Amino acid sequence: MKAEILPAGESCLFVDFGEEISRETNARVQAVRRALEKEPFEGMRELVPTYRSLSVYFDPLKADLAALKERLRREADAPVGADQTAEVTVRVPAFFGGEMGPDLPDVAAHTGLSEEEVVRRYCASPLYCYMNGFTPGYPYLGGMDPSLATPRLKTPRQLVPANSVAIGGAQAGAYSIASPGGWRIIGRVPYNLYDPAREPAAAIRSGMNVKFYPVSMSRFTEIQVLAADGRYRIEYEEGENRQ
Repeated sequence: MKAEILPAGESCLFVDFGEEISRETNARVQAVRRALEKEPFEGMRELVPTYRSLSVYFDPLKADLAALKERLRREADAPVGADQTAEVTVRVPAFFGGEMGPDLPDVAAHTGLSEEEVVRRYCASPLYCYMNGFTPGYPYLGGMDPSLATPRLKTPRQLVPANSVAIGGAQAGAYSIASPGGWRIIGRVPYNLYDPAREPAAAIRSGMNVKFYPVSMSRFTEIQVLAADGRYRIEYEEGENRQ
């Protein structure tokens, strides 16, 4: 489908790739984002990718609107080549179950799987971050093993601890900050998924592949200490985007 370039106020253009939510559609979104980040236009302020669109914010006093529309049309219509789909995989440690994963037993009961098998399938899933939203840095992850799909809580919690690993229907996710929420909590990451003092602030970002892996409580605590001291390095790996 041909993308539409739509105005969203006086300081934003909306690049809309249609209604389909898929890796292919999101790859086009990410390709335009990367092209603009690589060669920013004058007056560019912020790029906000979603499942199927890209919001391009700019300074209307500096940007040439006609030239920007032409640039966006050119980038949106360009084929997505192999060099544009090269992505980063982030490997994320988590402790699953217990007080940090209070809904793991319920997910196991709903799916008919053991708790160990739920964790195994979650960590084996080829997760992909389509977008960040809801709260700063919250990653919406597709690609979860469909056998793990579990309805959200009928009554959301008033407060979900930061860095909680979750399942919401057919999606995976992780609470980047403490907030209300109704997703099923199955574990927790031992470092802050969102840290405004870090650059970049969000550990899991739109366009990344994501691999969770289980750690023991002793390793969880060790990583917590290292992260608090600024000595822990988030595990990023360069690689090819999985289609």
